[in-house]
Amino acid sequence: MIPPSGNPVGVGLRAEHYPHLLERPRTTVAWFEAISENYMDTAGRPLSILETVRLDHPVALHGVSLSIGYRPDPSDSARRDALAALRTRYLERLGALIERIEPFLVSDHLCWTGVPGGNVHDLLPVPFTSEALAWIVQQVEFVQETLGRRIVLENVSSYLTWSASTMREEEFLAEVSRRSGCAVLLDVNNVYVSARNHGFDARSYLDAIPAASVAQIHLAGHTDMGTHLFDTHSAPVCDDVWALFEHTIARMPGVPVLIEWDADIPAYERLEAEAATADAVARRARAGAAAKDAAA
Repeated sequence: MIPPSGNPVGVGLRAEHYPHLLERPRTTVAWFEAISENYMDTAGRPLSILETVRLDHPVALHGVSLSIGYRPDPSDSARRDALAALRTRYLERLGALIERIEPFLVSDHLCWTGVPGGNVHDLLPVPFTSEALAWIVQQVEFVQETLGRRIVLENVSSYLTWSASTMREEEFLAEVSRRSGCAVLLDVNNVYVSARNHGFDARSYLDAIPAASVAQIHLAGHTDMGTHLFDTHSAPVCDDVWALFEHTIARMPGVPVLIEWDADIPAYERLEAEAATADAVARRARAGAAAKDAAA
């Protein structure tokens, strides 16, 4: 099952909405995204609910622990072996979930989240260097070969950068996609948060990502901490991010869009309304692009 045409808008599947969704209500939400790790190690109620949702809606799986950017010291054979064993076990569990749910898309993040034996439970940026690029492309190819499908990698929000970086993040992300064949999950809020934190132009970043490489878009809210923006997913999408989304989606017809809301989670109806706003903005952007084409 795949989402309908247009720019189908989905929402994140969260436990707070399980009672509502178990009633199998009519909803304008086109699809759901489930956090892979929440369903990989359970055969209980969460997986049963995911399967119930899957009966009526397309589902995407979104991981947070692949840690595709972690690279052990090449001289440390023990840590390299530990990483290989950890990744093999992770992909076996993810593969079993994929076989059971049959998602239309499987994604994770362009980041690292820890070392074998220790997970920091955060999405940490990687250095944007040719060495890191070659390593990550190799890892993505291994993951795609093991799962037997194309994966999708998301840009993360960040609060620090590597002084060793020799490329811009958007150049690095696009090159990972081009060399490995993976697709891009373009998180517009993450671009906005990082642009504000590091002082780069968000529109230039978004324009540098080839439209053909983008398989999904994320939208979310954030928190202004005074000294920096924090990607909390605890608020509605702000006006600046809506404007960036409208600017971007015009050249990406058909790409599914997701509303993320992970803290201070509202009632399902509020989330559904946010998805309806995304749908309206996407329709307006497509209409504007069509009018420009007709006038050209």
